[in-house]
Amino acid sequence: MCLVLISYRQHPGYRLILAANRDEFYDRPSQSASYWGGEPLILGGKDLKAGGTWFGITQTGRFAVLTNYREPGSYMPDAPSRGNLVRDFLLGPEDPSEFLNDLKGEARRYNGFSLIAGDFDRLHYFSNRSSGPGELPPGDYGLSNNLLDKPWPKVELGKKLLRSIVDRGPFSSEDLFNILGNRERPQDERLPDTGVGLEWERILSAIFIASPVYGTRCSTIVLIENSGKIAFIERAFNTRAEPCITSEFHFRINRNGD
Repeated sequence: MCLVLISYRQHPGYRLILAANRDEFYDRPSQSASYWGGEPLILGGKDLKAGGTWFGITQTGRFAVLTNYREPGSYMPDAPSRGNLVRDFLLGPEDPSEFLNDLKGEARRYNGFSLIAGDFDRLHYFSNRSSGPGELPPGDYGLSNNLLDKPWPKVELGKKLLRSIVDRGPFSSEDLFNILGNRERPQDERLPDTGVGLEWERILSAIFIASPVYGTRCSTIVLIENSGKIAFIERAFNTRAEPCITSEFHFRINRNGD
């Protein structure tokens, strides 16, 4: 993912509201959201080049989402795939705190990343470009290609728009997709300097990214109700503005794993 917006225990009906965009080169092969074979049963997209995923959730309510840390001058071409971290958490038995603390010891093997991992009871965050993992208290969060809540314009805008939806009470998935489809670009003086040049900073500054070779490939909404019901809705995109695939799944968390 390249933008993750989270409202955690801020709405009376939902334990978690997550809205996220995955941005990638259009020629990188990927599979839209579906159930993976095997146990535990994972729901998520799949990177067909490296085999991992950017976001996934299991029927027991374990979920993880990952963003790359934008630092082109420090890229290690032979580093292991960061998408495997999401897959490994979803397949493993450790709780989020244990998994991320174990990961800390080998995190420098990977190119820069930020990882949010959670289950029905807790939410944790770790980046290998920060001091260590920690549990997140209830609140609003935004994550792009830097550290959690780094005040990039699209992170701040996304959090503001999400907060306005949560505050007004009832909302629809379409309200959340409207946030993820926002193409507003900030003024140049508000852009971060991440080493990719001004033109790319402009392109990457929008919540929804569109360019001839790189852009938002999918928008994902996940709603976890206090009752344990989950709605997972994804819209996949190619070079066109309209979604080419829409996938929708509904299930209830099975906390016993039966």
